Amino acid sequence: MNKQNFALGKINFILLAVSAAVVIIGFILMAGSGSTEEAFNPDIFSVRRTKVAPMVCLVGFLSMVFAILYRPKKETPADDTETPAKK
Repeated sequence: MNKQNFALGKINFILLAVSAAVVIIGFILMAGSGSTEEAFNPDIFSVRRTKVAPMVCLVGFLSMVFAILYRPKKETPADDTETPAKK
C-alpha cells in the first residue's frame, strides 16, 4: 500500500502505543483494595492513588493528543532542489 493512504505514520502509531502504556500504568497505580462497611481502609486516600496516578493518566492522555497531531517533517532529497540548466 501507498503511504499516502494512511492518515497517521509509523511514528504516530509508536507514540500512541507508548501513550496507551502510560495511561494503563496510571490506572494500575490507582488500583487497590477499597473500604467495606465493616472496615475502613485509609489507603484509599494515599498520595499514590489520589495525586500521582491521575497525573500519570493525564500525561498519557495529553501525549495521545500530541501523537495524533504530530506531523513529521517531510524529507526533501538534495537532488530535487537543483534547477536544470537552460539549453
